[in-house]
Amino acid sequence: MKAFLPWLTVLAVVLLLSALRLRALATVVSVGWLAWCVWTWFRPTRRSPRSG
Repeated sequence: MKAFLPWLTVLAVVLLLSALRLRALATVVSVGWLAWCVWTWFRPTRRSPRSG
């Protein structure tokens, strides 16, 4: 359940903003969350410096 907590939190925020008729802000939050997810999944792996 712990792994789903950030997803559920973002979903709750988006639904709340949408209910408050702040759909533009809800869209910004959604797109920002999606961009962050894509960045963390597909970012280049950091190579450790070679020793020696």
